[in-house]
Amino acid sequence: MALSTLGWRKSTYSEEASSCVYVASAGDNAVLLRESDDPDVILVTTRRTLRAFISRVKAGALDDVS
Repeated sequence: MALSTLGWRKSTYSEEASSCVYVASAGDNAVLLRESDDPDVILVTTRRTLRAFISRVKAGALDDVS
């Protein structure tokens, strides 16, 4: 599957003039993430892992991580 045909979506939390985070589904439960500043670097995770990460961030569990 070509990366350009994945249907990347910009995060609703990304502002117009700032660095944007994009997400795409790659089937088989794979989720791809990339940033507009370096679109060739792509993180691959699962829906479950991404959901758990976002929940922890929202709960403040990672606030002290540097």
